[in-house]
Amino acid sequence: MAERFVTVRIKVFGDFALFTRPEGKVERVSYPMMTPSAARGVLEAVFWKPEFRYKIRKIAALKQPKFHSIIRNEVSKKVSINKKMMAAPQDVFTDDMRQLRHALVLKDVAYLIEADLVLYPETKDPIEKYEAIFNRRVSKGQCFHRPYLGAREFSAHFEEVDGTERPIDWTDSIGSMFFDFRYPKKGGITIPYFFQAEVENGVMRVPSDLYEEVYR
Repeated sequence: MAERFVTVRIKVFGDFALFTRPEGKVERVSYPMMTPSAARGVLEAVFWKPEFRYKIRKIAALKQPKFHSIIRNEVSKKVSINKKMMAAPQDVFTDDMRQLRHALVLKDVAYLIEADLVLYPETKDPIEKYEAIFNRRVSKGQCFHRPYLGAREFSAHFEEVDGTERPIDWTDSIGSMFFDFRYPKKGGITIPYFFQAEVENGVMRVPSDLYEEVYR
């Protein structure tokens, strides 16, 4: 059975973004470009159903990447809400766990995301239904939760693509970039996937063959 899909587009922008490089360890350092997993997260925040999945085709940078150094408050551990904790609650003071971390983030960013909305084979409804819902939610500014640009504190704005957007004049080899995780269906370990990212005339194209590995 042929794969049923439709291509959707959305413009996202914000004051700050942090697409963390995994080699940065505790000190956060952003990629100069939005990652495919971050783009998928934006789309799923706007519209998601278990009947389909997203495959990112390309991401276009609409503003020149500018790095900005900040200091962020982080905590060394999280409070787990479980039966043991509920049976014998303890006071936890955030100040005792607070740590100052340096982060190299992106400032004043804007991207155009183009992706395929792909129906699963068992989905019975026509793909036009999901395309119409996606476009309507984007036009009205509706979302399941506020999308963000890499880190939850860096919220994203989104709007329809009006055709006047133009990628910036930027060609660069970013190198190894995080693609996405493959989550095991039953047990096992979560596997990260990477790819060699290339930006040409402001556009980064995402290898579609990796989605076969991530979603298998």
